[in-house]
Amino acid sequence: MTDLARRPRAPMTPGRVAVAAALVVSIVYFFLPFWWIVVASTKTTGQMFSSHSLWFADSFAFLDNLARTFSYQGGIFFTWIGNTVLYSVTSAVGATALATAGGYAFAKYRFRGKKVAFGVLLGAVMIPNTVLVLPTYMIMSSIGLVNTVWAVIIPGLLNPLGVYLIRIYAQDSVPDEVLESARIDGAGELRVFAGISLPMLRPAIATVLLFSLVASWNNFFLPLVMISDNALYPLTVGLNNWRALATIDGSAGQDLYPMLITGSLLAVVPLIAAFLAMQRQWQSGLALGAVK
Repeated sequence: MTDLARRPRAPMTPGRVAVAAALVVSIVYFFLPFWWIVVASTKTTGQMFSSHSLWFADSFAFLDNLARTFSYQGGIFFTWIGNTVLYSVTSAVGATALATAGGYAFAKYRFRGKKVAFGVLLGAVMIPNTVLVLPTYMIMSSIGLVNTVWAVIIPGLLNPLGVYLIRIYAQDSVPDEVLESARIDGAGELRVFAGISLPMLRPAIATVLLFSLVASWNNFFLPLVMISDNALYPLTVGLNNWRALATIDGSAGQDLYPMLITGSLLAVVPLIAAFLAMQRQWQSGLALGAVK
């Protein structure tokens, strides 16, 4: 028998029971809305409004709702998906690259004004993104980028939290001795960064990339302010436009709700896939960052 098998089971104290109960309640609380969307996407309009059950109806209307979602308004949903992928992937990759370079520089280089710059960075982390939307709009308007894809992509390239995470991770995970040895062997700074530091930073990079992707994918207020062209909307703004139409049209607009729910479900699926695909990398990065 292994040591783990011989180890006695910990007694169920009131504290352990309370923690377990809190975990169960949290799981139910966060999973219930997603389960409701899954169930509601399989119902017709009548079934959705006549019954608020959290279980499937007798008839399965998901395929019909899916077809209507894809065909409504000339298939604009596909355009919104493409826009969302463009905004999210471009912003996430760019933000991760800039955060990696900036965080590594803060961790491994000495330069004048480093403490002040890092203090400003920490202050930027504390500022909600919604506060910066209107000033960003004024800047984009002055250079003629409003109602273009760049009005959404460029602000998404800035990720102060990502710089902070990379800096904390690189400070202890990339040994200075290894970097100095590479420099003594004649390696330039770019080669040291690309060939030695980046592989060591992989868990942190994956974590920042995932967080940036989720933030860009769920971004709502920025594209709502920046974009007025329906063909440039991301999924968040486009689905909100359908919700507004359903509210304005009254009883006639109720037919939009199954498409709205189905579209919301489809908008969540890529994020779940991204979490599952990068699970090992970002979990190890978070665990090591917490220990340090």
